[in-house]
Amino acid sequence: MSTSPARTGALATLALVAVTAVWGSTFFLIKDVVQRVAVADFLAVRFVVAALAMTVMFARPLARLPRRQWLQGMALGALYGFAQLLQTTGQIYASASVSGFVTGMYVVFTPLLGTVLLRQRMPPVTWIAVLLATGGLALLSLQGFSVNKGVVLVLISAVLYGLHIVGLGQWSRPGDAFALSTVQMLAIAVVCLLATLPHGPKLPPDRGVWIALIYMALAAGAGAMLVQTWAQAHMPATRAAIVMTLEPVFAAGFAVAFGGESLSWRMLGGGALVLAAMYLVELAPRRSARKAAAMPAEAIHHEV
Repeated sequence: MSTSPARTGALATLALVAVTAVWGSTFFLIKDVVQRVAVADFLAVRFVVAALAMTVMFARPLARLPRRQWLQGMALGALYGFAQLLQTTGQIYASASVSGFVTGMYVVFTPLLGTVLLRQRMPPVTWIAVLLATGGLALLSLQGFSVNKGVVLVLISAVLYGLHIVGLGQWSRPGDAFALSTVQMLAIAVVCLLATLPHGPKLPPDRGVWIALIYMALAAGAGAMLVQTWAQAHMPATRAAIVMTLEPVFAAGFAVAFGGESLSWRMLGGGALVLAAMYLVELAPRRSARKAAAMPAEAIHHEV
């Protein structure tokens, strides 16, 4: 039995929300790990583990993937790999709150890049949702703002994440999600390994770091890339970017639940704005579509 496009789109949204929850859970883990392991070493080991796991699991789909999609996956993976290196390095010099806000600016860069590079026309409701999501990120993250080396690095990473989201929206196909996500992960691993030269990656120092790293490799790396690649085959890039702004909302929730932080009005207000943005790009268009479907044929003809 085939699944309707509306149902598939809803599943894609839920899947992407789950991905943002997993990403949000890694914030306090990364903060601890990068104090004990160099950024390039941490990312190299993390993504090599993820790439090896995905290659073993999806060897057959990978072998069937056409050369063109191999090249597309490698380009997307390289973008993501450089973005990871810049973002994680920038977090050393910028505060966690500011870096979280600046990273989330891919929600602005994604529609801008889609408009400039692909000549995509965005409806007004999408731009309103982008503004709401940006306001929510600012309320969640910012308590003062100064531009330094870290902010610049994270801002560049946000542009690269926006390019990755736009490219994935163009090139991802439901039937090739396994293979395309694996190629991306292989490219990310290569980029991060090159960043460890000339000495090569150093292994984590103890079991605690290994456990955190494996979780981030398999759940927040391999699993998240697979789900994002599949989900973006079923939704526009800007919609995906707005859904992914839930990441800092989940990060704040995990910080309150497990990191000892207290719940604040800024968290509640910022989260409400991000959810409002999601409503605009998710529920409002469906409501309009249901109303249009319910209109008599004569009324639809008259409207046209």
